[in-house]
Amino acid sequence: MQTRKLGNSDLRITPVGYGAWAIGGSGWQFGWGSQDDKDSIAALHRSLELGVNWIDTAAVYGLGHSEEVVARALKEWRGPKPYIFTKCGLHWDAKGNVTKVLNASSVRAEIEHSLRRLSVDVIDLYQIHWPPDPDSPALEEGWSTLADLKREGKVRWIGVSNFDVQQLRRAQAIAPVSSLQPPYSLVHREIEDEILPYCRREGIGVIVYSPMASGLLTGAMTRERAAKLLKDDWRSAHPDFTEPNLSRNLALVERLQEISRRHNRSAGEVAIAWTLHNPAVTGAIVGARNARQAEGVMRAGSLSLTDKEVSEIEAALVETAA
Repeated sequence: MQTRKLGNSDLRITPVGYGAWAIGGSGWQFGWGSQDDKDSIAALHRSLELGVNWIDTAAVYGLGHSEEVVARALKEWRGPKPYIFTKCGLHWDAKGNVTKVLNASSVRAEIEHSLRRLSVDVIDLYQIHWPPDPDSPALEEGWSTLADLKREGKVRWIGVSNFDVQQLRRAQAIAPVSSLQPPYSLVHREIEDEILPYCRREGIGVIVYSPMASGLLTGAMTRERAAKLLKDDWRSAHPDFTEPNLSRNLALVERLQEISRRHNRSAGEVAIAWTLHNPAVTGAIVGARNARQAEGVMRAGSLSLTDKEVSEIEAALVETAA
């Protein structure tokens, strides 16, 4: 896969990166259900074999477990070392309940824990996972701490996730923002109006998460499978996976499959390629829970949709919405 420069950093990333949210497993507020670590490591290795050169995780995924699995996978990996991206700002209690904490002492504790779990001396991209809720000067305190960590050499570059334009401006007043990580997919396009144009003007790299809408647009999700999602899988109660939205979303997947068959690809790859077609998007975070899933989606970075195919998809969105 070709690479793209991420914002103002010196990182050149592949269009698709490995997303390590689901491999954190269950037992916490936003888990994806139980997960076999051997399958996770196989998925990570297969993704790297296919050319992916970055891994995106977070301290909170699996309450530290995702970072530990990433470290185990890389210890066994004999190929080129990928970039490691992780996040801070979410604190958990003994019951797995998560709260947003961005004070300097907490962020500094988090970076030390992440470095230890990941078994690295420096993190390539360190990101604030969520802005404060309710909004507060904690944003400035947290971002100032990340800027300090960069100067101290604990992280190479710093970015944010889930920030709006006003919050990006506040961060930029303190230190340059290398990247933004927002949700973006065919069924969640909220960032198109203001956030993507702003990032493009300001030279902020954009790495989108959930380009397949958390598995909804892969072609593997069915009405029956959605109904059987376990309670420890956060998707089981999400409106995207329940009626009336589910039927509309699955109808959209059928149209994606029509295009995917022309390229001998999966519907998920078409959904990912659609996000990458936007010139403001640098890369897409793509999850896989086993090697077979990785095989089916990690080549999406080499799939180029024509303008005609993008128009077909836009028309399908209008039809399914109606």
